[in-house]
Amino acid sequence: MKRLRTYIYLIVLLPVLGYTQVGIGTRTPSADLHVADPAGTVRIESLNATNNPTYNDGVNLAPVFVDGNGDIVLGNGTGASGQEPLNFLIEVPNFIDDNVDANGFGRGAVVNSDDSGESAVQDRIAQVVFTTPVRGIIELKYAVSAWVAGSDLNLGCSPCAYPDNSESVVFQTYFVVDLNSDGLDALESSRVYGYNGQYFLSNNAGGQGYAYINGIANFKAPAGTHTLYLYGIVQDSASSYTSVGFGGAEDFLKIRVFN
Repeated sequence: MKRLRTYIYLIVLLPVLGYTQVGIGTRTPSADLHVADPAGTVRIESLNATNNPTYNDGVNLAPVFVDGNGDIVLGNGTGASGQEPLNFLIEVPNFIDDNVDANGFGRGAVVNSDDSGESAVQDRIAQVVFTTPVRGIIELKYAVSAWVAGSDLNLGCSPCAYPDNSESVVFQTYFVVDLNSDGLDALESSRVYGYNGQYFLSNNAGGQGYAYINGIANFKAPAGTHTLYLYGIVQDSASSYTSVGFGGAEDFLKIRVFN
């Protein structure tokens, strides 16, 4: 009788041992792991901030990926865990040379619109090279200082001539991107990013100081080394002389790579 009971138990248990689907909140799972609770969650402690601080800072949400082995991991979604983070930041403080004169005045990169008929002048004022190890979306955030004068800032500012002809002067900045740093082609030159500006209204009762231009832009880039070119624009009347020094004070550029 004892042997017969053992056989019966084995026959009953075999179907259970061979069935691998697990249901949470349901007795009829439709997948290997089925969480049926509409408010249910799954916790994987190996991915928490304590056990995986590289990719999970405990404050921001950390996306997960399925790697080449089929494992759920934190990382960048390109392979096993332990790869580069999902996004990373390149900071370039004061990325325009202050170009300080003998009196300690920061002129930065100077763009002049003279009084001989020019009303809109632009020039390249900075370039930054950066490298991204993966293809992704690039986010640029920048702030550039600007000083407006009525005489050539390349000659110094001790003091600068104040523009007092009661007109508006517009000064602007934008980036173009040389992907792979192989020289700007026609298409790359036509794509303008982070276009922004300020205006200066001159009169005989104003003062001088640094203003700031802020901008943000997004574009796609392949893995590799790329070059950003920043341009400055000055617009005034054709009969006025306007000199704008871009970047004479503290500036910043932040390049974030999302992959």
